[in-house]
Formats: sequence, structure tokens, C-alpha cells
Amino acid sequence: MRRSLVLTDESARHWFRASLPPHVRRELIPIPAEALWRLTVEDVRGVASTYVALTLAIFAFII
Repeated sequence: MRRSLVLTDESARHWFRASLPPHVRRELIPIPAEALWRLTVEDVRGVASTYVALTLAIFAFII
């Protein structure tokens, strides 16, 4: 496969990431693992709304 001029970044360590332009390949903000497992109000609201919607759908099909 032939490519036009591609400036690579050796610190990317992956051939696809190395071929991306710098403005696309911004470093991601590191998120601590504890923040990923924290239960938020949005999570509880999502579970509750899914539960209510599923219960109403089941009752609608039964009746």
C-alpha cells in the first residue's frame, strides 16, 4: 500500500495512532479507576426508568 507523505510519531506505539495528525491524537485525560466504579444519580435514574418502562411494557402485553 502506498501512502502520501505521512509524518509519524514514534511515541504513539501503534501504527494507526502514529499516522494520525497531532490535533486528532491528543492525549486523553487519565481517569482514576475509583471514579469509574462510583455510582451516580444518573446511573440510579437510568436503572429506575428502565425498570419502570420494562414493567409497563410487560403489563401492556399481558393485559
